[in-house]
Amino acid sequence: MEGDFIHINRWLLPLSWLYGVGVRLRNSLYDSGILHERSFEIPVINVGNITVGGTGKTPHVEYLIRLLATDHKVAVLSRGYKRHTKGYRLADSESRMEDIGDEPWQMQQKYGDRIHIAVDADRCHGILRLTTDAATRDTEVVLLDDAFQHRAVKPGLNILLVDYHRIITRDRLLPAGRLREHVEGKERAHIVIVTKCPRDLKPMDFRIVEKELSLRPYQQLYFSTLRYGTATQLFGQEQVTLEEIRDRKLHVLLLTGIASPQQLLQDISPYDANVRPMVFPDHHYFTAADAQTINSALEALPHPRIVLTTEKDAARLKKLSGLSPATKASTYVLPVEAEIMKNATKKFNEKIIHYVHTHH
Repeated sequence: MEGDFIHINRWLLPLSWLYGVGVRLRNSLYDSGILHERSFEIPVINVGNITVGGTGKTPHVEYLIRLLATDHKVAVLSRGYKRHTKGYRLADSESRMEDIGDEPWQMQQKYGDRIHIAVDADRCHGILRLTTDAATRDTEVVLLDDAFQHRAVKPGLNILLVDYHRIITRDRLLPAGRLREHVEGKERAHIVIVTKCPRDLKPMDFRIVEKELSLRPYQQLYFSTLRYGTATQLFGQEQVTLEEIRDRKLHVLLLTGIASPQQLLQDISPYDANVRPMVFPDHHYFTAADAQTINSALEALPHPRIVLTTEKDAARLKKLSGLSPATKASTYVLPVEAEIMKNATKKFNEKIIHYVHTHH
């Protein structure tokens, strides 16, 4: 498959086998009822994956927010990965990224006036707090962010995301590959979305993936791609489109701290042959030393030049000290949204809305 990003560390396969034994034991305890899965009367939609990061969870959660928040009080519950706090936290306008995590903070900045956003590693406890606390008991639907393996909660609608460039049937368990559990875990999903698809996929490409995933009759399969908006200055108001980057022949420092930046690099490359990627680890908290590295990398690019980064990275760059005035003026944030492909948007939206209405 073109653009396949899967890499297997075969020398680690024995460790993957041992890891798999533990995963199977845990899942069998839930499947047999020895460990209890809790259902809730309120509609609960999970958006997750069975791989380590990079499947586009945040754009798809935000898709559901935009779809549902007009008619329902939506709450998003995340574990708040890499936050510096413990337990349940309800986000508000004063919340710091360090307290709730970068992705919840990003959603709070964009949708906090319309929805509730909370973090709790214990998803059952988090749902109970959202539905009983005075500040949030008007919640009508809960979106679980990345809880496919958190089986203590049994969501009413389970959405599994699969990266087109990392089809799970070709991957291996951790640590040799990036699977969190065996491929048959996909059978818990009601909906499977193959994400980050190239926009020019041919009908044969769709059929190959459909056959490879081999879903059950009760499961629905969708494909999605990423749609990029107009980039806006992180420390200002000026904007630039990808077309303007191409027409103005800007040199781009593509700054990312996300799990799978390869797709973004592929998507940007047609607009600019002068892209230099600067890749940091996923959820990386930038330091003063990083700021100097970014400054130097930008200075090394010919004029005209800009720094292009993601919304998730912008949350961590916003408060970074040490960025030079030139870097601040040159840094733009590129928004991204998920888009359902194959003219299936209406069908997908109706599936989600029908579930919420019938379980409200």
